[in-house]
This record gives sequence, C-alpha cells and structure tokens, in this order.
Amino acid sequence: MPTQRPDDRPAPPETHHAETQFTPCDPCHHLTLAEAEANAAYDWSKATDCRVLLKRHRATGECSAPEPE
Repeated sequence: MPTQRPDDRPAPPETHHAETQFTPCDPCHHLTLAEAEANAAYDWSKATDCRVLLKRHRATGECSAPEPE
C-alpha cells in the first residue's frame, strides 16, 4: 500500500538506485584507508595529502580501478 501524504495524495514510490560495486586497486585502497584513519585522528593535513595522492594515482595509467562516476 502506498504511503499517504498529509493532503491524502499518495506519495511517489521510493526509487532505489543500485550502487555500483567499486573494487579499488591496492594503492587506492591503502590511500582511502589512510585518509579515513587521518580523519578519525583529526589530522586534516594528512587526510588532504591522502586525497591529493589518490587523485594523482588515479590520473596515472597505473590505477587499475574504474573511474568513479
């Protein structure tokens, strides 16, 4: 049964977008994990460094992971 809005009109059905499974290469995984650990430790400088290194890595031909959309 569809959910009702306060004005008695049916709410639009919920749409679920299938998330694409993203399997990072080893360097991508390492840098993403290091960024998460840096954020958890409130080390914003290290987190920024990890994001920059990840972007540089993905820009090279060495990254075997597909481009994120």
